[in-house]
Amino acid sequence: MEIKKTSLVCMILFGLLGFAQSKSLQKADTNYGRYLYVDAVKTYENLAKKGYKSAQLFSKLGDSYYFQSSYAEANQWYEQLFSLQKKMASEYYFRYAQTLKSVGNYEKAATLMRAFEVQNATDKRAILAKKQTYYLDEIKKNSGRYRIQNAGINSPYSDYGAAFYQNTIVFTSARDTGGLFVRKHNWNNQSFTNLYGAKSLDSTKLGIPEKFSKNTNSKYHESTPVFTKDGITMYFTRNNYVNGKKGKDQKNTILLKIYKATKKVDKWENVVELPFNSNQYNCAHPALSPDEKTLYFSSNMPGSFGMSDLYKVSILPEVGFGKPINLGSTINTEARESFPFISKANELYFASDGHPGLGGLDVFVSQLTTEGAPGTIHNVGTPVNSPSDDFAFIIDVASKIGYFSSNRKEDTIGDDDIFQCVELLSLPQNCQQALVGIVVDATSQRPLASVQVVLLDQNLVPIKDTITDATGTFDFGPVECATFYSLRTNTKEYDSTETRILAAPVAGKTEIKMDLTLKIQSLKVGDDLRKALGIDIIHFDLDKDFIRPDAALELAKILEVMLQNPMLEIDVRSHTDSRQTHLYNIQLSNRRAQSTIQWLVNKGIDARRLTGKGYGETQLVNTCSDGVMCSEEAHQANRRSEFILTKL
Repeated sequence: MEIKKTSLVCMILFGLLGFAQSKSLQKADTNYGRYLYVDAVKTYENLAKKGYKSAQLFSKLGDSYYFQSSYAEANQWYEQLFSLQKKMASEYYFRYAQTLKSVGNYEKAATLMRAFEVQNATDKRAILAKKQTYYLDEIKKNSGRYRIQNAGINSPYSDYGAAFYQNTIVFTSARDTGGLFVRKHNWNNQSFTNLYGAKSLDSTKLGIPEKFSKNTNSKYHESTPVFTKDGITMYFTRNNYVNGKKGKDQKNTILLKIYKATKKVDKWENVVELPFNSNQYNCAHPALSPDEKTLYFSSNMPGSFGMSDLYKVSILPEVGFGKPINLGSTINTEARESFPFISKANELYFASDGHPGLGGLDVFVSQLTTEGAPGTIHNVGTPVNSPSDDFAFIIDVASKIGYFSSNRKEDTIGDDDIFQCVELLSLPQNCQQALVGIVVDATSQRPLASVQVVLLDQNLVPIKDTITDATGTFDFGPVECATFYSLRTNTKEYDSTETRILAAPVAGKTEIKMDLTLKIQSLKVGDDLRKALGIDIIHFDLDKDFIRPDAALELAKILEVMLQNPMLEIDVRSHTDSRQTHLYNIQLSNRRAQSTIQWLVNKGIDARRLTGKGYGETQLVNTCSDGVMCSEEAHQANRRSEFILTKL
């Protein structure tokens, strides 16, 4: 993943302030600025072990790991950073949140993102985090659609960025395959990346990788190719180096450019850079539209929203290329959007750490319109995505076989590995559900007319509202499949209620029934006060008669009604489940009734207003009688108390 990381470093690291505590720290700072992360990390960690503590030390340690996508290690240092200094530059809230996700602490990550939102209300990442409160539900909903395995072509070094080429998978690798002199990048002590190819032996097995092309492999990095369908043209990423000359930006850094090569007989020749490249910004990771009239790529050129954005540019037969167009704020954030891929179904897959995900880079997909504009963005879920970096996703829509890259710990041989995936179920695109429902009285089940029903999105933002007709029904028309919504009622006579729903994952109709309870109940002798007021069941633990904390909360509601209505009298009827003997359960339920009565008396209710009796297992609410196998939850439903009105 060398070029992935180099892109990030080129776009982030310059401008970070240095502060020397000692000669060792000065050396580490120098290495940090020159991207010698291996040496810098060792020096910083040695200083930390010797007792040095400073925000600058912990932030650079955290950053050194963060920029290498070692999120779990970065998390440890960011944690110390925030324990030492409460108020930080806003970007550290985002980075810390990302690393918290990588170690599974999503609750604390959400807290950090809220702090990030406070400082960056207009930041797209903050807007998305606030809007997509239930993003983990979305990810869970989209998960399980792929079967994955290590592709079998990986080395102990970085391997990533696969591409389809005839019967071969062409990919990027930092492996060393021999030679008298091996050039290594001093940033992480690995070889510079080259392109390798592995032939498909069958639908799921690849052959032994070999270097793809001597003509395109230079002494710097090559990566992420894409090929035209005729196999004659290749676009690929390389450091700013052509015809033996290297180009540098104003800060003396060799950035990334997209190059084009043409195949003649068995050789790739005529390597030229594309005209929209520049020595002053990165262009990388090309992808082609199905009709091969548009090239998509990643860049931080002027006008970008963040560290890297997705762009598209027209391929003009006689002219060459048009002007690059940013894909806009639907896709791009202030963070990284990169590694685009366009499937034959015109789906845009890309990697991002700006959209809410599981940590690090996640793979997302968006159905493109005929004009190439992105639609709704979906996280593809697990197992493709993980708390680590997951990126460079490609798929053949015909065979349903694809590849992606990841630096996850499990099943990984090197720094980054290529994984093969088989799509088991497609993510619904442009799928709609008809959302209809009925509102009824909870007690009589009578349909209720003229009730306002509000439709809210998954972040509880109102979308639209309607009024139930004479039959109590409402119709919101089409909504998006496999999406969470909430329905909220509003009427004078009944308590408002809110129901959360998940629209079905395939086209069809979602039907909802909403039960409303009257705000002012008309009570009569014989009614159960608990049911009339919508109070939760007063449960007891197995073989116990004490009042649980949750039961005390519900009993307090009964208490309040009795205090407001001094003439009201109640018969407390307690019940058990069917376990133990009939006699034992009668005795236990009697103790529960008396325990409930005593609780109310202790709170000020005259004992003369209360009667009670235990009914044991004689009035079960389900089929869990003697000899019937039931869950603990089913048995607990029978361990209850009722509050029957005997006088008003």
